[in-house]
Amino acid sequence: MKLWLAACLVGLLLLRSGPAQADSSGCTGSFVNPIADICWSCLFPLTLGSITLVGGDRLDTSNPGFPLCTCPAPPPLLIRPGIAIGFWEPVRLVDVAHVPWCFVNLGGLELPAPIKVGGAKTQSRGGGTGHANWHVHWYVYPLIYWLELLVDFLCLEMSTFDIAYITEIDPMWLDDELTFLINPEAALFNTPLAQAACAADCVAASAGLPLDPLFWCAGCQGSLYPLDGNIQAQTGAVQGSLLATERMAYKLHRELILWGSFGSDGMCGRYPMPVMRKSQYRSQMVNPVPTSRGPNACPPFGRTTTIYESNRMVPVVGENFGYLIWRKRNCCAL
Repeated sequence: MKLWLAACLVGLLLLRSGPAQADSSGCTGSFVNPIADICWSCLFPLTLGSITLVGGDRLDTSNPGFPLCTCPAPPPLLIRPGIAIGFWEPVRLVDVAHVPWCFVNLGGLELPAPIKVGGAKTQSRGGGTGHANWHVHWYVYPLIYWLELLVDFLCLEMSTFDIAYITEIDPMWLDDELTFLINPEAALFNTPLAQAACAADCVAASAGLPLDPLFWCAGCQGSLYPLDGNIQAQTGAVQGSLLATERMAYKLHRELILWGSFGSDGMCGRYPMPVMRKSQYRSQMVNPVPTSRGPNACPPFGRTTTIYESNRMVPVVGENFGYLIWRKRNCCAL
């Protein structure tokens, strides 16, 4: 599957490149500029233990209090000392498209569908209000390591660009009943009382950070359940595409593809997190209109889109979206 997809991408990228473009199918997008389109201030705060080395205008998660730390090491050392570092790292890139096989962040590249699984429902537009269906592509995108901005820094994710997940071949992504297999607890939170609690998460995320105990809530975006691309109460394309992104992140945590990386548990390496803690992530829009500056350039999961979504969807040429995912990292560095 990876060989087929890589061959198609290489061949078709030679034919399509440049700024956002539209075709008759509605597949649009543009390549991400890894310098100009990135909100580099989203790296901060940078901390040493509980001490802030480089601050910023964005709230941070809690950090280990002591600046020194130790981690297990292979013999003969057994214990490796280090310093407790905390920072935010851009690690994933996400396409959110209403057209199957539309790779928004690869210049609006649309591949010929090799199979029809999960594609039929997404022929309707993703924009607007009401019910919507979105497809998501999840890229491995360790930008800092890729650009070699920090050399020999063991806390960085050292991997290469790759397409890690495409929902078009996932039969669960547009089927609520099949998705129930990986989120059976959704039945417990499909009640008016549980959904009303999400208002508190919306307020908390909009004022600072989301409430991790309310794990079924996506703040102002709605409910994280079911973990699929069926958005039942979309109020706008930005809100709907962001909810699909947040659901995808939770789905990958549930499938143990994504792990936890922050807090005291993450000092010596990533750890299983089947119930996603939303405060670990920030999202930055990079398509169709990059948001590289301002206090809402990389909001936490669940923050209201009302304060920044104006002019973020461009009719015809900008109805699909791309997001850069920032992940909090706590690390015991050498």
